[in-house]
Amino acid sequence: MPVVNRIADMSADMTAWRRHLHTIPELGLECHKTSAFVAERLREFGMDEIHEGIAKTGIVAIINGQGAGPTIGLRADMDALPIEEETGVDYASTHAGKMHACGHDGHTAMLLGAAKYLAETRNFSGRVALIFQPAEEFGGGGEVMVEEGIMTTFDIAQVYAIHNAPGKDFGSFNTCAGPIMAAADTFSIHIEGKGGHAARPHDSVDPVVAACSIVQALQTIVSRNRNPRDSLVISTTQIHTGTTDNVIPETCYINGTVRTFDKAVQAMVLQRMEEIVQGQAASFGVKARLEFEFGYPPTVNDADKAAFAVHVAREIAGDGAVNSATEPVMGAEDFSYMLEKRPGAYLMLGQGEGAGVHHPKYNFNDEIAPIGASFFARLVEHAQPVSGA
Repeated sequence: MPVVNRIADMSADMTAWRRHLHTIPELGLECHKTSAFVAERLREFGMDEIHEGIAKTGIVAIINGQGAGPTIGLRADMDALPIEEETGVDYASTHAGKMHACGHDGHTAMLLGAAKYLAETRNFSGRVALIFQPAEEFGGGGEVMVEEGIMTTFDIAQVYAIHNAPGKDFGSFNTCAGPIMAAADTFSIHIEGKGGHAARPHDSVDPVVAACSIVQALQTIVSRNRNPRDSLVISTTQIHTGTTDNVIPETCYINGTVRTFDKAVQAMVLQRMEEIVQGQAASFGVKARLEFEFGYPPTVNDADKAAFAVHVAREIAGDGAVNSATEPVMGAEDFSYMLEKRPGAYLMLGQGEGAGVHHPKYNFNDEIAPIGASFFARLVEHAQPVSGA
């Protein structure tokens, strides 16, 4: 595998950086220790500019190349998850109830490796903007960084990111043109009936029966209102009601998620949910209120940039280890906000067998770090070659 030699020489450093970050997982926008560690490394590498405090703990670092040219953005997420770690590794989390269970420590280490190489070689024109983002899991740090103006402030023309992929072949790259990850929306339904004795249901207005009917009816949106060619998931994940066996409760709460790739499908779901909730409520004589919260939008790769990223990935991994038509997944990712503002691409980097992400036994495979860092480096050199090179 033609990993960049200089980056291969950094393997031990990237492993050390990643494992240190693994010991200090932080949540949301509160990535203070992580951000401080990243900034310290960037200063050591000789960045031309380091801008801290974006989205509270985010960083954008600039490396100038040789001569004029555009700015290419490379993004890594830094935050962890509220999970108690069960890996048993000697560099396990020292922060109780928090864990790098999605590999963001590895993503950060890969981008640091690419940063060090690019600062040393500067074999590109224009500039590189290294984006270290907090709050991918919760809080939409990508959206906050975009709202705080990073795309315009740093004149970023295109932007790329990598996510590790347990279960995918080691060192393989997987991406596609168009949507690669879904929008993630949340719905809550509040039902109010009339409580009473369970032996006298005719004196009550039962919210439990209404809730059961609403949950079942919501699934008809997928089976009867959706075009079969469109991807859609509606999952009810919580129903809370009642306190004991002989009391019909007064209220019931329903909660769940909606995953879509298309805004028209998303709008249809919201309309049909409103109609179903109100119609079912009327039929059971209860009051019901739908709350629909729009979450991360779909992650949509620009077709040309995805094809370019595939070309670079094939140089690193070989033709047989790059899937340019991977199936989109219904998970969500807030890199979507950056791709809404600038063309770019999001890729999955296979790390072989092991526990999946968001699992207490998950651990990033340090052996893929030189591969990811090499991809970032070559991406910049190919996208913005030095004039006459």
